[in-house]
Amino acid sequence: MKQVNFCGTGRRKTAVARVILTNGTGKITINTKNFETYLPQPTTRLDMLQPLIISEKKDVYDVRVNVNGGGLCAQAGAIRLGIARALLESIPELRPVLKKAGLLTRDARCVERKKYGLKKARRAPQFSKR
Repeated sequence: MKQVNFCGTGRRKTAVARVILTNGTGKITINTKNFETYLPQPTTRLDMLQPLIISEKKDVYDVRVNVNGGGLCAQAGAIRLGIARALLESIPELRPVLKKAGLLTRDARCVERKKYGLKKARRAPQFSKR
């Protein structure tokens, strides 16, 4: 059988994940490490695997991920979006299922910049009456 690659890019906060799906047995590697060692928390692992679980393609594709930037939770979110986009590229009929689950929407929330005159993005200096 011919090896076919499907690519997807996901972003979350400052994390960027490049995902490559290939026909296989369900092996998942993140930055050349097993995904269970790379993402130790079960909640982040489950979050990352959501597109594969919903589409029931967990054992059909091997997933290779190159991810950098952000923390582990942001990276898991970026991988999730990348997997969803790659699945969509491989099977366009999955669009309604993935869309309904909210897996094709990029989470635009990121850190708000600090403004001058303030201590943080919104935190004003303490007011002194006297």
